[in-house]
Amino acid sequence: MKKIFEKIVEGILACSGFVTSLTIVLIVLFLFSEALGLFSSKVIEEGYVLALNKDNRVSELTPAQIKNVFDEEVTNWKEVGGENLPIRLFRLEDITRYYTEEELGAAYENAGICITKLVEQTPGIIAFVPAQFIVRPDSVHLLKDHTISAKDVFAGAEWFPTATPAPQFGFLPLITGTLWVSLFAILIALPFGLAVAIYMSEVANPKIRNLMKPVIELLSGIPSVVYGFFGLIVIVPFIQKAFDLPVGESGLAGSIVLAIMALPTIITVTEDAMRNCPRAMREASLALGASQWQTIYKVVIPYSISGITSGVVLGIGRAVGETMAVLMVTGNAAVIPHTILEPLRTIPATIAAELGEAPAGGPHYEALFLLGVVLFFISLLINFTVEAVSARQK
Repeated sequence: MKKIFEKIVEGILACSGFVTSLTIVLIVLFLFSEALGLFSSKVIEEGYVLALNKDNRVSELTPAQIKNVFDEEVTNWKEVGGENLPIRLFRLEDITRYYTEEELGAAYENAGICITKLVEQTPGIIAFVPAQFIVRPDSVHLLKDHTISAKDVFAGAEWFPTATPAPQFGFLPLITGTLWVSLFAILIALPFGLAVAIYMSEVANPKIRNLMKPVIELLSGIPSVVYGFFGLIVIVPFIQKAFDLPVGESGLAGSIVLAIMALPTIITVTEDAMRNCPRAMREASLALGASQWQTIYKVVIPYSISGITSGVVLGIGRAVGETMAVLMVTGNAAVIPHTILEPLRTIPATIAAELGEAPAGGPHYEALFLLGVVLFFISLLINFTVEAVSARQK
């Protein structure tokens, strides 16, 4: 009977492990399936075209060039490989500047004819209109519409997913913002976390340790939005005054908040790993004439390096994946940061802020899922790197 019971328990545990692993695999596959559709989407907004005069020799424009044209940063066709001719922008809402209501019709039934005629007669025009409003496609020149390329996504320097006529899905500002904030958060948290862990494990008397440990563990249970409020009310104004900045929302504010949030994890895991160092090893080191600090540096830390590494990995994971607190204190600016004192935006903050507004199944929606894939690979790379370092040190 006992053996049967053990077999049943073993089967339940095996099934639980299998179901958990399968769930994780399915989540990852779902993430990839939703994300990869971005590269089959067109650059120009679905259902619209960019129509040019028949004599215009420009046949295609990059997403960045289209944005610059419609932002009026490029004002002559010569700047994009065409003739020396001023660019004239036309959007659908501009139609009343060219035609009266009588010409367009009571229900705008003549709008297609009027728009097509306008493009035919205006040499430097570029018209962003629905495809059905070009009633004579052979009489105008339509720009080629390519699918969104991996280069435009992963090397793009602008994140502007609601831009028209060509949304910008450049990941570079978001990736650099995430890595920038996470790097400084760990640089701040790791020395403090390691120092506190050494003090609690090797220096503090039992009464102080028993008092500090529950308090530190309690910090890890505080909701991230509370840390965000603390950063917004205390840290942001302090940074603004200390560095004489126009605004205090910056990467440094995000790094400090993330460092505070990562400290409980790093301290707890590191301290537990150090306390697991055998007493005999400490006594042997002291018997050979080593001081207490030499014993900590030469014996305890090398023996506990695997646990310390685990604490660092968990701390980095908390920093890389944090959403709400970072969203509140970093300024939420999707630009490539050049210093830690500039506003920026991270990948998790972008997903949290925009997923509810992105049309399901559209390019913006798929780009956010692709950001989730990038975040997954960043976390995976950090884990593999730290594990490799740990294995080498062993």
